[in-house]
Amino acid sequence: MDLIPAWEKGKLKALEKLSVHQKGLKHKAVSVFVMKGNKVLLQRRALGKYHTPGLWANTCCTHPHWMEHPRDCALRRLEQELGITGLDPQFRDHVEYRADVGNGLIEHELVDIFVADAPDDLRIFLNPDEVMEIDWMSLDQLSGDLKERTDRYTPWLAIYMDQFADRIFGTASAI
Repeated sequence: MDLIPAWEKGKLKALEKLSVHQKGLKHKAVSVFVMKGNKVLLQRRALGKYHTPGLWANTCCTHPHWMEHPRDCALRRLEQELGITGLDPQFRDHVEYRADVGNGLIEHELVDIFVADAPDDLRIFLNPDEVMEIDWMSLDQLSGDLKERTDRYTPWLAIYMDQFADRIFGTASAI
């Protein structure tokens, strides 16, 4: 059973992940954006994911384990999803959003956002259970594509770019 930190009746508890999403409970999350200049590393979620399979998302995102520090969680998921090690993710902000992710599931997340700069020789090893494809895209390209083809992207990436781009990247969103 996968337990994540979520609020139930105003109290933070370790609750089962699927149940949290079915009930739309607010829960902790971590999102990472790996950057090379103005390009962001995006991942296309594996088709076996229980929500939003095959959609493009930020570099990685997840729920921390109970009592896990957010930065430790960011480092763990970079390695588990993309085989990336040796980066120094920097905390940018806390954001909160709520989005329908299909199949009766709701993401209501209080997210710690991290940004990491990638070296030119960054080594990436995709975990096929998590990620089916990656791409580097400029923030302007991403904003434009989100306008044209929103259905290709996870709801949270669209929300991040629309409502929080300046807080994440230090730039105003073009959406």
